[in-house]
Amino acid sequence: MADQTRPTTREQCAEADRNDELAVLRDEFALPDGVIYLDGNSLGALPRAAVARAADVVTQEWGTDLIGSWNKNHWFELPLRIGEKIGRIIGGGAGECVATDTTSLNVFKALSAAIAIQQEDVPARRVIVSERENFPTDLYMAEGLIALLDRGYSLRLIDAPEDLADALADDVAVVMITQVNYRTGYLWDLADTTRLVHDAGALAVWDLCHSAGAVPVRVAADGADFAVGCTYKYLNGGPGSPAFIWVAERHLARATTPLSGWWGHKSPFAMSESYTAADGGRRFLVGTQPIISMATMEVGIDLHLSVDEQALRRKSLALTSLFIELVETRLAQHPLTLITPRDEQHRGSHVSFRHPEGFAVMKALIANGVIGDYREPEVLRFGITPMYVGFADVWDAVETLRRVLDDELWRDPEYQLRGAVT
Repeated sequence: MADQTRPTTREQCAEADRNDELAVLRDEFALPDGVIYLDGNSLGALPRAAVARAADVVTQEWGTDLIGSWNKNHWFELPLRIGEKIGRIIGGGAGECVATDTTSLNVFKALSAAIAIQQEDVPARRVIVSERENFPTDLYMAEGLIALLDRGYSLRLIDAPEDLADALADDVAVVMITQVNYRTGYLWDLADTTRLVHDAGALAVWDLCHSAGAVPVRVAADGADFAVGCTYKYLNGGPGSPAFIWVAERHLARATTPLSGWWGHKSPFAMSESYTAADGGRRFLVGTQPIISMATMEVGIDLHLSVDEQALRRKSLALTSLFIELVETRLAQHPLTLITPRDEQHRGSHVSFRHPEGFAVMKALIANGVIGDYREPEVLRFGITPMYVGFADVWDAVETLRRVLDDELWRDPEYQLRGAVT
């Protein structure tokens, strides 16, 4: 779809939607009337089937089956079963991925495991490399780990992808990169970058928060060492749904985590007084899992597995390209600066523009039925989720943005006020 001529009128957009093989997926989601939802890159929409699943797990499995559900309804195996499904989405092998905890905790586990491996093999390597533009929690977790290690470790930040090669000196132990940048939407080439990291003697930890479910990922085939990510964005797992951690098969026997909780024990119900790590990805589990949110998030993951990921990618590129073209041709008089790559090979599934009054503009957009989000500094961010966003949605969203800017609706004092979440 991305290589076809893009529609240039509202009528052509509607026709493109009628011819779209993925348009039927929209009915799988409970989207409010009168809203164009372009924030699925932050919180995915509600799958309709998740409502019934939530009711079942609460009223039947918890309410009636009670504690017997750990066995009868296989609660104890949920993080492994769902992890296997996520592993398929990101191109991993059996037993390498588990659904558990938060992205932040899994970043800490992955970095810790990678550094422990490097301490055994090349202890002189004591630098973690990442991007200054990485999502802040990844950097914060790296800083916290370095403070705990207290062995001369440091964090080296690069300012652009082209700076990575120069940063890979012989003191680098681990490189941690988010495959799709949360602010700009820049998409790293996972295979080429991992090869560069390995050639320098370092290990690669990938954050897939903005790529899992948005772009095709092949962590095993592309040589990644560790990967983490969330499930509440493009995988539509629900607010705060558990994250995941994937470990390459070649590292599983050696990979350890300092968070050695009982769910990661080889025999958790033996109640041993000392810890013995389980085999496979299970060892990266820590404590009791959030069963309700884990059960409902499986609905979104199953929905994603039912769709051709290449078709999703083609539609994503077609929609993001259309969004960029419409903004730049129909709103050229306004101070909007594209910060998302034009090159489709380096574009994820969201589009970002800077505007001097970005915060107020986004609040005005939301008040007028187009939900995107704002990121500092001055960034209007629009998530294009091809499962439920169509071509007419893109046209109408840009038309609303034009009206907000032409009529200066953003100047309303109401849109200058900031809440706790921006």
